[in-house]
Amino acid sequence: MSQTENALDYGEVKEVTFLERLLVQKRWTLSWTITLFCVVIAVALSFFHLYVAEFGTPEGRSFRTTHLTVMMVLALLINPLFRRSHFEPIDSPMKKLGFGIDLGLVLAVIFVHVWTMWDIDAFQLRLGSKEQGDLIVGTLCIALVLEATRRTVGLAMVCVTGFFIFHALYAHKFFGFFYGPPTRPAKYIDTMFMSTDGIFGLPLHVAATYIVLFIIFGGLLIRSGAGKFFIDLAVSLTGHRVGGPAKAATVASGFMGTVSGSAVANVVTTGSFTIPLMKKLGYRPKFAAAVEACASSGGQITPPIMGAAAFIIAENLALPYVYVILAAVIPAFLYFATIYFMVHFEAEKTGIERISKDRLPRALEVLKDGWHLLFALGVLIFFLVTGYTPMKSAFWGILALVGLSFIRPATRMSPADILAAFESGIRSTVPVTVACACAGIIIGSVFVSGLGLKFTQSVIDMSGGNLLILLSLTAIAAIVLGMGMTTTAVYITVSALIVPSLEKLDVLPMAAHLFAFYFGVVSTITPPVALAAFAGAAIAKTPPMATAVESARVGIAKYLVPFAFVYNPSLLFEGSVLWTVYSTVAAVAGLWLLSAALESWLYGPLKGLQRLAVFAAAVLALMPPTVDILGVPGVILSLGGLALGAAVALMRRRDPAPQFAGSKGGAHG
Repeated sequence: MSQTENALDYGEVKEVTFLERLLVQKRWTLSWTITLFCVVIAVALSFFHLYVAEFGTPEGRSFRTTHLTVMMVLALLINPLFRRSHFEPIDSPMKKLGFGIDLGLVLAVIFVHVWTMWDIDAFQLRLGSKEQGDLIVGTLCIALVLEATRRTVGLAMVCVTGFFIFHALYAHKFFGFFYGPPTRPAKYIDTMFMSTDGIFGLPLHVAATYIVLFIIFGGLLIRSGAGKFFIDLAVSLTGHRVGGPAKAATVASGFMGTVSGSAVANVVTTGSFTIPLMKKLGYRPKFAAAVEACASSGGQITPPIMGAAAFIIAENLALPYVYVILAAVIPAFLYFATIYFMVHFEAEKTGIERISKDRLPRALEVLKDGWHLLFALGVLIFFLVTGYTPMKSAFWGILALVGLSFIRPATRMSPADILAAFESGIRSTVPVTVACACAGIIIGSVFVSGLGLKFTQSVIDMSGGNLLILLSLTAIAAIVLGMGMTTTAVYITVSALIVPSLEKLDVLPMAAHLFAFYFGVVSTITPPVALAAFAGAAIAKTPPMATAVESARVGIAKYLVPFAFVYNPSLLFEGSVLWTVYSTVAAVAGLWLLSAALESWLYGPLKGLQRLAVFAAAVLALMPPTVDILGVPGVILSLGGLALGAAVALMRRRDPAPQFAGSKGGAHG
């Protein structure tokens, strides 16, 4: 693999962890001590979760309380007041004040934990008949969750949560469908703190049992060199093709996304070499950044290790996680295929040269060096498919990965590497856990106020019972929420408020939940707040907003595919195999034609009526075949679109010059 390093000049995809910073720092300072404490409790929590995965979870409430307590302590210490980082020295009165407040909040978190765990049986028996102390501690717990959310997720989610809290307590002050009876503070605290319908509800359960172990697995993969292996493999498979570097970026970022779960992190790692390489070979800088942003943001929708919300989907539907994986296969394939098509047409349009094979690693050599890393993923998938819980599957995947890493010296992990991966994995789970706890407050507030049922009916009434309008409203709401909230939080909020209304209009539950999930992810490439696109713009040195607009164009499939699988559930493997195969082929062809229309290129420049014809063919090809549209069977429209697209493509292949009279600059224009 050194051949690729010398030819294409990219390096390791590794993060410098807190543990590694400790090892290189010479002076013993207060900030060093804080970092050491964070490392110790993070590693201890990871071992605790591994133990639980093998020997079973303890009593549910005590398990979730312990997990949340450690995560909130880390959230408060890693994101300190009045300092940009906890590494920053505490050397001014303001910083000392901030540290004092942080220390006080940490002690408050520990106090809440001790109050709950001192006599957990007696605590749970007080549900519905609380003591005054429970009300005080419960209020303190809610405030601490909101502060941890502000520091790790952002103020936007705190404001959204604050609205639902205020509404539950003062619903009689609102109007319209928000009007209702107020919730007594004692009952509200009972739901949020004492029961498992609020902070300690389903989202936190999923974060504590499934998500944390999968993130640790991803951290170990990266520490073992999987990031480098995935990039090498992608480059070896696609680098010699038309537009090879961008295709390699698409494949590599998809690989990386399945193990890291963060679109921005993927852009920063794989993009640090793919974006400069694409620019060097002739791609427009804005396009290069957009391709990387779109490919990186696709990791959360790509099986087998999807975003955190995918595990919550499985719990909400009361289905094994493997069913969510299976349903997500075709939509993820369609998304990455569309990016691949856009890259191909852009390369042909701008005359991008191929990379000669002598500058690329050989695929067989790459696989020879890293096959065991793929085998570790295979172990994880095997346990999922054979019926083991995600927690148990992740446990055996982690053990297999650690053992297999010793097969080759290049991937062999030292004890420090393993501990660093554990620390990094727990640290990456902090914002997810805090967001899940905060989302539990939203769900609990909707539950006690009765807003969920009224909101569902109101949205249906607003849409007039029209599914397309309802889907569009849901998509807009999810995109807006995604501008300030994590994907998991967006999905939980939308699934609580709007997904029931989709199900009332006979949308399949899996399709409804995946629809909310997809539009929770898409905000990373959607203006005006497109964090993945902004990260790519920083590397490509392009205007952030212009790059975000380009990202939305390149990632067009992420906006269309959810509508497609709602109207055509065969794309989720629902229904007959025949319709699934036909629908997949038709969708691929339709997205290929749509990419050609957006790039204005199909075996040559597309202009005027030709471009319009290709766009119309794409729209028709994407029509759901099993649904009648304006009285016409969808399959007829779909076949008509495929026929029209094939006719235009054949005509263009024979003569790339524009032919229609409406085309400017063509041979007969």
